[in-house]
Amino acid sequence: MPLSMKINVESWPLAGKFKISRGTRKVSDVIVVELSDGNYFGWGECFPYARYGEDIDSVQNQIKAVQSNIEAGADRHAVMDIMPPGAARNAIDCALWDLESKRTGTRVWDLAKLSAPKPVTTVFTLGVDDPLIMGEKARENCLRPRLKLKMTGDGLDLERVRQIHTNAPASRLVVDANEGWNIEQYIEYAPQLKELSVEMIEQPLPSSDDEQLKFIERPIPVCADESCHDRSTLPDLVGKYDMINIKLDKTGGLTEALKLRTEALNLGLDIMVGCMIGTSLAMAPGVIVAQGAPIVDLDGPLLLARDRDPGLEFSGSIINPPEKELWG
Repeated sequence: MPLSMKINVESWPLAGKFKISRGTRKVSDVIVVELSDGNYFGWGECFPYARYGEDIDSVQNQIKAVQSNIEAGADRHAVMDIMPPGAARNAIDCALWDLESKRTGTRVWDLAKLSAPKPVTTVFTLGVDDPLIMGEKARENCLRPRLKLKMTGDGLDLERVRQIHTNAPASRLVVDANEGWNIEQYIEYAPQLKELSVEMIEQPLPSSDDEQLKFIERPIPVCADESCHDRSTLPDLVGKYDMINIKLDKTGGLTEALKLRTEALNLGLDIMVGCMIGTSLAMAPGVIVAQGAPIVDLDGPLLLARDRDPGLEFSGSIINPPEKELWG
């Protein structure tokens, strides 16, 4: 059945500035793809990420380049062949899943032959700031079971973690350097971080330098983020990393994310499911992938000044599975 496609650019203000090693953000600019057959519609959201050579214009152009294929009936499997991994394919893939769910009256997890999802517990992310400010933010969120801490490699990262651990002693910690460290910093920091309740370090080195991780001890599990995109990147990660961070904007949608999860587990890599900063619409498919994952980072809506209505239901750091009125 022929479809019609709409492409919308939306800006969602953040609750406050959000800083990582690459820069500061005050708003999340996302692209939403809507697909309609005249009776039902499905939608998906993506976040163009400059680190991967994407911006709003380039991702819109990617989507428009395949619009005629999609409107003529290209399904999820065809989209895998005609589009590369990335944000554009993610929005289309998730919209196709949602449309099929609505057309058939079948939840996405049933379409994917998966068990019904259960609630998951997300990290809450603290952007980079002065150590004392990050410590105060940790105090405000000390009841959250797991905090994720953005680092920069500027020489203050250990003090940041000490302040956070002091102010949120019961919270487990995840450290994300966003490629901001060198190997000497990792070797120096890792043993000390282990004593400060840090249970995982995410992408400490630039992806171009991560071969060095093969030849050193890793006292804390190390997770690949910028080094891991889709299944094609997996073979190069074995021996360097203990975990991978699956983000749908990297995999190019739920279809590849589920395949990536299965293949990574078969290779002995554990799973983290992450996100860019987006609304509940972007997080909803991630909840499906996150079932059973030891670390979940789907806190994007918690960082926004407002979310979609209806959105995902958050109870503290616990995310309930998406209702069909939102997605899937």
